Amino acid sequence: MTGVGAGTGELTGHPRNVPPAERGETTIADRVVAKIASQAAREAVGVLPPDAEPPHASVVVRHGSARVRVHVELDYPGDIGGRCARVRRRIVDQVRDLAGMAVPEVVVQVERLHLAARPGTVGGRTP
Repeated sequence: MTGVGAGTGELTGHPRNVPPAERGETTIADRVVAKIASQAAREAVGVLPPDAEPPHASVVVRHGSARVRVHVELDYPGDIGGRCARVRRRIVDQVRDLAGMAVPEVVVQVERLHLAARPGTVGGRTP
């Protein structure tokens, strides 16, 4: 029971120096980390073609670290490797900053490439 000591204003019955290991811990669900990773990938990919699906991620969290697999659709032609690297960096930064987890692995899976429409083309192809 916690109470106030007579005239001192101090709590009694409450340990003052609880070691960190005994304080408990905050558990963040895999699906929450997946939402953080998905949003980070959306920010890194930028503007997508109108018919592209937004990035989505799946995550496995173990021992305070998250392994992420994110599925993206990109426009083509473009620097696919560079965009995938930006996605990886953004996910690592956001998960570390928002969830406090290390991200030792980010797999970026490009599901589909969309041909960029150019003047005089239909759907990215010359008629």
